[in-house]
Amino acid sequence: MPDFALEKEAGGVVAGVDEAGRGPWAGPVVAAAAILDPDTLPHHVQEQLDDSKKLTAKVRDRLFDALTGNIYQGVGIASVDEIDTQNILAATMLAMQRAVHNLPVQPDIALVDGNRAPDLSCPVRTVVRGDGLSLSIAAASIVAKVTRDRIMAELALKHPGYAWDRNAGYGTKAHREGLDRFGVTEHHRRSFKPIAAYLK
Repeated sequence: MPDFALEKEAGGVVAGVDEAGRGPWAGPVVAAAAILDPDTLPHHVQEQLDDSKKLTAKVRDRLFDALTGNIYQGVGIASVDEIDTQNILAATMLAMQRAVHNLPVQPDIALVDGNRAPDLSCPVRTVVRGDGLSLSIAAASIVAKVTRDRIMAELALKHPGYAWDRNAGYGTKAHREGLDRFGVTEHHRRSFKPIAAYLK
């Protein structure tokens, strides 16, 4: 389970940074930055925080609501156009930059999930599988995931044939069936090979 050990080791104001949505065939990539205060964050919230992928949607939503108002957070989004023109890695780094920039308090250091460091206005430490080690990164992973899932649910109302409210844009059977029936939308990542194949 994640804890505050990495934050204490880093010292100062520490932001955890994570992203959601690198792999889907549709929709933006979303990053979040989170600054937690162990003295004010409710203990029951700290105990439940974990890598967003290990939590159910219901638990993620509940934690998202609990985190709101109890942490400093920033969200950054890179669009489908930016993904297609720059590639998904560059777009992810851009979303992370925007997330940190949108924090109401600028951190002294950022703990970034993964092994690639975005170019930020503060020092960066990458942490492989950081969302399972750092509470700040775990919080960021939940904010990013829930924010993106809600974006995809809204897009599903406009394009109901792809089940984006259930698959978040990933290449599931329902999504593939939607592509077969309705074709490629403006929200699909045309630079991704499966979508490029449909365009051919």
